[in-house]
Amino acid sequence: MKPDMQTTRPSWDQYFMDIVEFVSRRATCLRRKVGAILVRDKRILATGYNGPPAGITHCSEVGCLRDNMGIPSGERHELCRGLHAEQNAIIQAALYGVSTKGATIYCTNHPCIICSKMIINSGIVSFVYKDDYGDELAEEMLAEAGIEGRKL
Repeated sequence: MKPDMQTTRPSWDQYFMDIVEFVSRRATCLRRKVGAILVRDKRILATGYNGPPAGITHCSEVGCLRDNMGIPSGERHELCRGLHAEQNAIIQAALYGVSTKGATIYCTNHPCIICSKMIINSGIVSFVYKDDYGDELAEEMLAEAGIEGRKL
């Protein structure tokens, strides 16, 4: 008997989101493990997870600057040792000369305003995410830019 393909094979969205979840396991942030991948034509272009720039001590080793300063989640993004997963994926693509134009970014969380602005200017055309983030300005700007988002 032939197996039911709907139960044995994930959709493309689910396949990429499963990979995003795995990528997020590399994150060294003490508050939230976030992953992102850039995809075009069903091919992975770059991956990213949240953590400090290359060569900088990880928060998991020195503690969380934001916790020490009492900064709530979603505020004062500049006061952090780390980069967001979406930022790291876009930077990795740039570092290796991979165009992000026309790509979709898959994220564990809805992008914040800073990541949204980078997504808009990098030519990414859509995003798929698992969990909400609660950044109204990010939602408004992505919609205004015509970037399609969908929650999986």
